[in-house]
Amino acid sequence: MNSKFISQIQNGEPLAVARALTRVERGGDDARNLIRALFPYTGRADIIGITGAPGTGKSTLVNALAKELCAREKRVAIIAVDPSSPFTGGAILGDRFRMQDLAGTGIFIRSMASRGQLGGLAAAVSDAILVLDAAGFDVILVETVGAGQGEVDIAKHAHTTIVLEAPGFGDDIQAIKAGILEIADILVVNKADRDGANATVAALQMNLSLNPDKRAWRPPVLKTIALQGKGMSELADAIAKHKTYTNENHLRVKKEAARFDDELRELLKRELLGKKLQNVSDARWQNWIDEIITRKRDLYAIAEEILNA
Repeated sequence: MNSKFISQIQNGEPLAVARALTRVERGGDDARNLIRALFPYTGRADIIGITGAPGTGKSTLVNALAKELCAREKRVAIIAVDPSSPFTGGAILGDRFRMQDLAGTGIFIRSMASRGQLGGLAAAVSDAILVLDAAGFDVILVETVGAGQGEVDIAKHAHTTIVLEAPGFGDDIQAIKAGILEIADILVVNKADRDGANATVAALQMNLSLNPDKRAWRPPVLKTIALQGKGMSELADAIAKHKTYTNENHLRVKKEAARFDDELRELLKRELLGKKLQNVSDARWQNWIDEIITRKRDLYAIAEEILNA
């Protein structure tokens, strides 16, 4: 690995960081070698996950929060995970358009394609986080697509997870569903200038009381109007308070262990599957599919043949 390139990344040079992120998105040996070279210089950044149902204003909040953190002299990077194009597999890049006013602030923004991953998290996101960590960013904001139960996936990557709600979504509360409320370290009711905002806050607080978490940390419920930048100071304070709590209770190391445990298992799945299928021709694969469709053989039989090959 080119030592000059590694040094440029460590110095946070935007072009070098962008090239490194492109490399990890492409995957392969180049990506592996890059991560190996950078890994010893990681572990310092605070990873903040932001998730919630579409329409809650995640991108607007990330935009406003990034400005607040920047004003507090933090070096901030944003990974905005966009839905994948069904045709090209690339990111739609909606967040790039919504965050154009961050240009010139020193905040680094990267859109990545979800590529159908659960929770809208691309497989390359974990490597992208490592690149930005090694590049010296203090805070990495990861905004997810926020679709379905897979939203919980962000909690595996983040030190602090923020779950957004917004009033007027039809349901009493979008977050009261399996796994969503439980992952929140901070709950935010955005668009708090709308009717029903106080009711949403009250319902969230009631749900937290009815379902007490075994942890000592009780997620605060904050109101924001991200479009106007209101509530960002309180949100940044809550993030800092949660960081202090996790450090004092030695929970950050546990979060890191859980994160890398999950990532190692996922990596092994991908690598082992790749090795098992590398010599399988398209014709052979199609033959297996035809056998399944015609009910000549079942999926378990085919899988066993592949694994035993």
